[in-house]
Amino acid sequence: MQRAVYLVYGVVSYAASIATLLYAIAFVEGSLVPRTVDAGGAVFGPATALPVDALLLTLFAVQHSGMARRGFKEVWTRIVPKPIERSTYVLTASASLVVLFALWRPIPAVVWNVQAPGARCAIYALSAVGWLVALFSTLLLNHFELFGLRQVYLAARRRELPPSPFRTPWFYKWVRHPLYMGFILAFWATPTMTVGHVVFALGMLGYILGAIQLEERDLVREYGVRYLAYREQVRALVPIPRRIRDGTEATPEGK
Repeated sequence: MQRAVYLVYGVVSYAASIATLLYAIAFVEGSLVPRTVDAGGAVFGPATALPVDALLLTLFAVQHSGMARRGFKEVWTRIVPKPIERSTYVLTASASLVVLFALWRPIPAVVWNVQAPGARCAIYALSAVGWLVALFSTLLLNHFELFGLRQVYLAARRRELPPSPFRTPWFYKWVRHPLYMGFILAFWATPTMTVGHVVFALGMLGYILGAIQLEERDLVREYGVRYLAYREQVRALVPIPRRIRDGTEATPEGK
């Protein structure tokens, strides 16, 4: 019975995370939903809106990055059963985003506005590419493990989650964090950029850069010299090959 409850909990958490992700896309792109990064809700001046938005971004960053750390998990799983630890993380992350969407204060002053139809279409296409890269990156490793479904499924079958092997499929041969790269593209590629959107994009960029440092510290502990060699060869976010000391281009693993 307990394992069945875990499975239902994992499915509900997964569904909530996908729904939140779809809303996030609409929120950033400014369409289909009542509240977006640029409009919706009560109107406040920048002096009021900026501190609120900064606090919301900080709360998201602390939750999303802090709960993913190994040290936190070791303590957290003394309270939350291990099979649903990831599902709980996913559900909490979704809740933090819902709070951000609900309380976000738009600052509609325009920073740039691209008028040419062709250029606008190209920018929208670049943003779409960013979202697709982010989604595809989750599929390249293990989408269902990332969102906690695999853990509850294995628990339902009375099986342990095996250790994750070190792999660098597709995008991971060219950047170490294609998921984050996709999000950066999606957040910044907009033909009409408002001050509020800049605040959102900068806040998320700051979170991503900090998360990379913390995440890679855990990856070095887990994979040791293999990850250090990979980091030496492949850039974090920019898909340009590094040059090693003799001046030749480094070759991504598996090529």
